[in-house]
Amino acid sequence: MASLQVSRLVLSSCSSSFRPKAAVSIPKLPKFNVSLPKIPIKKQTLWVKEQSIELDGFIESHPLPLKQRKDSDPIQRERLVAVLEEVMDRIEMHKNIGDQRNNWNSLLLSSVNMITLTAALMAGIASVNGHGGDSVTAVKIASTVLLTSATSIGALMSKIQPSQLAEEQRNATRLFKKLRIELERFLREKNEEINEEDVKEAIQRVLAIDKAYPLPLIGTMLEKFPEEFKPATWWPENKQRNGKTGLANGWSQELEMEMREVVHVVKSRDAEEYEKLGNVALKLNRFLAISGPVLTGISAVSSVFIGQDSGLAGIVAMTCASLAAIVNTLEHGGQVGMVFEMYRNSGGFFSLLEETVKSTEKRENGQVFETKVALKLGRSLSELRDLAKRSNLSQVKANESASKLF
Repeated sequence: MASLQVSRLVLSSCSSSFRPKAAVSIPKLPKFNVSLPKIPIKKQTLWVKEQSIELDGFIESHPLPLKQRKDSDPIQRERLVAVLEEVMDRIEMHKNIGDQRNNWNSLLLSSVNMITLTAALMAGIASVNGHGGDSVTAVKIASTVLLTSATSIGALMSKIQPSQLAEEQRNATRLFKKLRIELERFLREKNEEINEEDVKEAIQRVLAIDKAYPLPLIGTMLEKFPEEFKPATWWPENKQRNGKTGLANGWSQELEMEMREVVHVVKSRDAEEYEKLGNVALKLNRFLAISGPVLTGISAVSSVFIGQDSGLAGIVAMTCASLAAIVNTLEHGGQVGMVFEMYRNSGGFFSLLEETVKSTEKRENGQVFETKVALKLGRSLSELRDLAKRSNLSQVKANESASKLF
């Protein structure tokens, strides 16, 4: 056994001593300088999609160049979006309050006429049975109370003019909707930096509409019976920003002359006509607003004397109450206050058109502006240009106005 182990050791040592060794030498390759041609790479503008902003059905999402996105101020953009949110809120407020005040007009008119006519009937019954005792006295007292209540309600309606209040809120809703569309388009299509001036202008326009059509009834309510007719003003005084003047951006000498002639016709025909109609509506509304409560008041006083020796008190009470119901129907059912507010708004439209055309800064493309003016006046472009030519030649018809829309 020991001999076997010794023999194995001897064999393994021999085999390890006789193991062949190989060495491989790799020759060095020569260095080659290879110049590869440069491949022209077309520079492309990287676009990043901005985060979508969803506001009450409005989704604003548009790409901006990477370099431009870096230079723009996101704070000003967020401020403009905040203004847009407030405009949307005001649209809903003015719409709801306008519906409410329209309901005031119909409900109060129905109530005051029903009270007045019921009191007139009771006064007639009391005057027929002038010596009926306690029952006649009760009817007479009830008639007096109802007529006094009708006088108070009629005076309140004449003071606040619910139909005019509803028209104010409808106009405010329409103007805020227009401002909303402009802000949405501005945020969607604006490819340059939104600066602080843009935000300030939007805020000024919101506050100008708030001032022109206030919501509260106490303190800031518009005067319903002013001394003279004045058009509504819903735009800020410094509407246009200082900019370069000239005839660029689609403006030409012919277009300048055309717009001036259109403004001349608007000022000399439409504005004057609506001012006259506004003064007529103002005077009529003032007369009806005074007549209604006065008639119901006379009827209430006359009902107190029903049952005396003369039957004249009952006749006066019934007649004045009936006339008061007719006057209230004409004033509030005919919505004379709404008509007066419509004339104020139309006069404001003509004033705004005049200021916009006379402005030295042409921020909008001239051809686009011409199209807008034609549509606002209810005319085609050819009709608008023909009106300007005839105005320049003093050939405008005596009864022709610039606006065919209203």
